[in-house]
Amino acid sequence: MFEQIKLKYAFDALEPHIDTLTMETHYGKHHATYTKNLNDAIEKLPELKGKSIEEILKNLDAIPEASRTAIQNNGGGYYNHNLYFEILSPNGGGEPTGKLAEQIKTDFGSVDKLKEEISAKAAGRFGSGWAWLVVKEDGHLSVGSSPNQDNPFMCKCDGKGQPILALDVWEHAYYLKYKNVRADYIKAFFNVVDWNEVAKKYEEAIG
Repeated sequence: MFEQIKLKYAFDALEPHIDTLTMETHYGKHHATYTKNLNDAIEKLPELKGKSIEEILKNLDAIPEASRTAIQNNGGGYYNHNLYFEILSPNGGGEPTGKLAEQIKTDFGSVDKLKEEISAKAAGRFGSGWAWLVVKEDGHLSVGSSPNQDNPFMCKCDGKGQPILALDVWEHAYYLKYKNVRADYIKAFFNVVDWNEVAKKYEEAIG
């Protein structure tokens, strides 16, 4: 059975950048529902029991068509939100260091340029979806976006690879505080990104 990631911070800890009520509803309602619905769908597919969520999402075509959409939507929602909440921190912001910082400079020129590219992908995503920083098979970094609850493990997005940073641009992630001004939410997001956690995921991805 899949479980929501346990938060390392209180619901009010990301204030003023992400408000308490948004955190309570986003994590406690939306993410919880994706998790429950994923587990309910898995119960009907014993061949998926014991597999990681990454393995499941990378092999959606192997899932019976009658169940595929439920697994894609809820499995994506489960994985995406786990990553999103994991790379946030009240002690976030600033800039990455170490190997991740070096690779960002190689692939984007600077951290500011990387933020610009992520922001552009997030702002340009029509409707609901996500922006991503991923590690490609060759170890280079790439920025992409995906609709709905799709992610870079699936083929329906640009920036295919191992996700190490997720930016949720569904309205439920920001509307209570930022209303329809998505750009302000995107800017605030970088004040709570835990670059140490992102760097850890980068180093895990490159082995």
